[in-house]
Amino acid sequence: MIHRFTPLRTILTLVPDTPPQPSALRFLCVDDEEDIRVILEMALTLDPGVQADVVADGETMLEKAAAGGYDMFVLDAMMPGIDGYEVCRRLKANAATRDVPTVFLTAKTQRDEVERARSLGAIAVLKKPFDPMSLAGQLRDLLGDAGSSMTRSA
Repeated sequence: MIHRFTPLRTILTLVPDTPPQPSALRFLCVDDEEDIRVILEMALTLDPGVQADVVADGETMLEKAAAGGYDMFVLDAMMPGIDGYEVCRRLKANAATRDVPTVFLTAKTQRDEVERARSLGAIAVLKKPFDPMSLAGQLRDLLGDAGSSMTRSA
């Protein structure tokens, strides 16, 4: 018996586009794996109160973050070039981005990796694989825990 799978991009086109709300939360995410980027964008934008920008590398992440306007940064730890830990270190060293809550979304969730992420300023480390249906809610909860009076980066 042969099973045929519908490509994820085809499925995504079946999901109706819902324009983000004017006061939508803006998340900037980075992951080097294309499949994860597609799922991450889909998972976050299922929530009409979330707008997600998803990029493929640390350098692009840092450039977009510097432009400001984000409520949260979501980082993969393991990436070629600038890894997530270095991205986090640079975000926290920059006055324009240091106060934006940062979360790691990674397969590296051993105790020392979690401690490393937190020591760099991350508020949480979420494990891959993640549940696409609950990810936006988890990130919203973390924003609430980080302080409901957080302001967007300038």
